[in-house]
Amino acid sequence: MLPETRVRFRTADEKLQRVYDAAEEKCLLNLKDFSGSPVLTEGGGYEKIWLETQPMGGEMYALRNLEAGLNNCLLFMRCQREDGRLPGSIQCVNGITEPQFNKYQGFCFPFPALNLYYLIGKDTDYLAQLKETLVRFEACLRKTRSLSGNGLLSSFCVYDTGEDNALRYGDAPCWWEEDTPPEGYQVVPMASMDVTSWSISALRTVAQICRIQQDSAAEEWDRKANETAEALRRGLWNEQKGALYDRDRNGKPIDILCHNTLRCMYWGSISQRMADRFVREHLLNPAEFWTPFPLPSVAANDPAFRNAPENNWSGQPEGLTYQRAILALENYGYDPIVTRLGQKLIDAVEKSGCRFTQQYDPFTGRPSLVHAETHQPVVPGSSEPVQDAYGPTMLACLEYIAHRFGIHPHLGKVWFSLGSGEPYEYSAVFYGHEYAIRSSGKRAEIIVDGKAAGAWDCGIRVVTGETGSLVRILPIEDSRQSAGSPDQREPVC
Repeated sequence: MLPETRVRFRTADEKLQRVYDAAEEKCLLNLKDFSGSPVLTEGGGYEKIWLETQPMGGEMYALRNLEAGLNNCLLFMRCQREDGRLPGSIQCVNGITEPQFNKYQGFCFPFPALNLYYLIGKDTDYLAQLKETLVRFEACLRKTRSLSGNGLLSSFCVYDTGEDNALRYGDAPCWWEEDTPPEGYQVVPMASMDVTSWSISALRTVAQICRIQQDSAAEEWDRKANETAEALRRGLWNEQKGALYDRDRNGKPIDILCHNTLRCMYWGSISQRMADRFVREHLLNPAEFWTPFPLPSVAANDPAFRNAPENNWSGQPEGLTYQRAILALENYGYDPIVTRLGQKLIDAVEKSGCRFTQQYDPFTGRPSLVHAETHQPVVPGSSEPVQDAYGPTMLACLEYIAHRFGIHPHLGKVWFSLGSGEPYEYSAVFYGHEYAIRSSGKRAEIIVDGKAAGAWDCGIRVVTGETGSLVRILPIEDSRQSAGSPDQREPVC
C-alpha cells in the first residue's frame, strides 16, 4: 500500500486562489485508466502519456494522487524494450495499452522517478528497478546514437526532442522508427544537446542511486557522466556566444539561438559557468527570451523566430517550457527567477479566465487558441471546441505556487517556500508527516506534525529534513541574488 499524500492551499489573494482551484479541478479531467492502471495523461487534446512530459507531470501530481503519479513512471519502465529503449509515448486504445517506439520524445524522467522513490517510502525494489532501467536506457543511447566517436549523441527526427514544426530541423522527418540513422536529409542526424544531456542525466542519476545503495560504483558512473558533459561542452558550446548550438549531419553548427540550453540546465548537463552566461546574456535579455511574457522557444530577435499560434517550437512560449524551467533554474541557484516566471504565468492564466493552453504570445501574454483536437488555430468567438486543461501548463501553475508559497518534497528533504504577499495557509502530507505553513504574507510559521518548527520573515525558502531539522535557507524573491555555488545545492541529476 502506498503512503498517504495530500495537499491543500488557501490564500487571501483571490486571483491566485482562482488559478489554483481551476488547475486542481481541471487536472482531474486528465486522469485516465490504462488497462487497470490510473495515469495522468498530458491533456489539452493529447490523450497519451509522453516521455517528455508525463513522468515529470506525474511526480508533480503525486501529492494529489500518488498511484497515478507513480504509474506515470512505472509504465515506461515496464514497457522498456529488451535493447533498453524506452517508449516515446504510451497510449491506451480499447483497453489495450500500447508503447510506441517511433520517436524518443524527450526524456524528463530521471529526476521525477528518483524523487518518487522517497515519496513511496524508499522502496528498495523500485530503486533497483529504476537503476536497471537507466543503465539499460543509457547503453541503448550510446549504442544507437553515438555516430561520430566524439561523445555527442544524435537526434534522428523532429519528435525525438519534441520540437514540433521547429524550423531548425529543416526537412527532417517527424518520426523515425529505426535505430539506424536517417539518410538523405539536410540536418539529421543532428548532434544534439538534448540527446547528449539525456545520457548525462541518466548516468548521474545512476551514480546517485549507487550512493543511496552504498555502492562504490558511484564514482565510475560520475566519471562517465563528466566525460560526456565535457564532450557536450567541447562539441556544442559556443564560448563567444554563451550558448549551446546543435550541429547538422555535416558537423556545421545550426546557427539558431533556441531555448534548449535551458533544457540542458533541467538535465544538469552544463557547468555553473555555462548556465550563468546563458541566463545573464540570453534568458534575461528582453530582446531574446525575457519578452513581456518570457521563454519563447527561439530567441525573439532570431531570424528563425515565428510567432505561430499552433503547436510550433519555433517561437511562442510553451507551458512545457515553464514546467521544465523550475528545476532547470533551481539546479543552478536561480530560485528568484523561478518566482518571477511563476508570477508571469499565473497572471496570464488568470487574465484568460483560467484557460490552460499550450502556448502564449510572447509579446502580449494572451493564450493561443487552438482546436481542442486538431491543435490548429481557432478564431476567437467561434463555436469550435478550444483547447483547455493542457496538463503541463496546469501542473506548472501548481508547482510554481508550491515553490513560492508551499511545501515541496525534494529527494528526501522538505522545501518550505515562504513567499510574501497576502495571508495564506498551505499544508501537505508526505514522508509520513504532516507539514504546514501559516503566513501573514510578511512572516510565516512552519509546523511539523502539529508542532511549531520555527518562524521566518517571508521571501525565503527553508529546507529541512523529514522531521523538520534545518538544512539551509535560500532567497526566493531577491531578483538580484546571484547563483548559488554548486556545493550549496542538491546534486544536479
